[in-house]
Amino acid sequence: MFLINGIAQESLPANDRAIQFGDGCFTTARIIAGEVCMLAAHLQRLQEACAKLFIPFTQWSELKAEMAAQAKGVARGVLKTIITRGSGGRGYSASGCMQPTRILSLSAYPRHYDRWREEGISLTLSPVRLGRNPMLAGIKHLNRLEQVLIRTHLDQTGGDEALVLDSEGLITECCAANLFWRRGGEVFTPRLDKAGVNGLMRQFCLAQLANSDFRVVDVDAPETALHDADEVIVCNALMPVVPVRQYGELCWASRDLYQFLAPLCEQNR
Repeated sequence: MFLINGIAQESLPANDRAIQFGDGCFTTARIIAGEVCMLAAHLQRLQEACAKLFIPFTQWSELKAEMAAQAKGVARGVLKTIITRGSGGRGYSASGCMQPTRILSLSAYPRHYDRWREEGISLTLSPVRLGRNPMLAGIKHLNRLEQVLIRTHLDQTGGDEALVLDSEGLITECCAANLFWRRGGEVFTPRLDKAGVNGLMRQFCLAQLANSDFRVVDVDAPETALHDADEVIVCNALMPVVPVRQYGELCWASRDLYQFLAPLCEQNR
């Protein structure tokens, strides 16, 4: 069951712009012990996305209360929150769309994340590349066809996650996670000013690394940059951080970066 504009229901008007154009944004949060982890950060993400997309959403206090209420009594789960521009006409014009739609849904926590954290994961290179668009880069908008295609290809392989490049062949992210790699005391992460999603856990990890002995570098790097890495990890708000054990013929056993970040990420609620 979904909560749509505060009402438990499963239907959405066919002219909602999320259906017509993917016109909206979303965030996906982890629930632990009846609370939404990083609730303030998730709300800020939605606020920033609405501002960039010019969506006139104002019901932030109602949304915050609904998100908190949905988590009550849930030991461990996932809360997805969507904001659409609301209903509109056939054309692209958003004129007159002044009543955005908010959608909340609960689902079970992915059990494989526990195994991933213990065993590590394998990456496979995706043939699907992300188009560059500086105006939309970084935000989690509803236009996710690239990720759908990436996931569709990944499901046909033996990989756990996909290494995703942009249209220029530069490392950008994974299908549903951000990426870091370590070489000695330096930690690298892709720049996301032209493509990709600037995930909340990525932002949190960067903040923790800034106060550590590691040196962080945002880079425009080709796929071959991983060949010199001593360690690779991926992260998102649900995992929250997972070590990578293998990419093609490359294998990593070191977990120095993972062991530094994992307990901090688990405490970030």
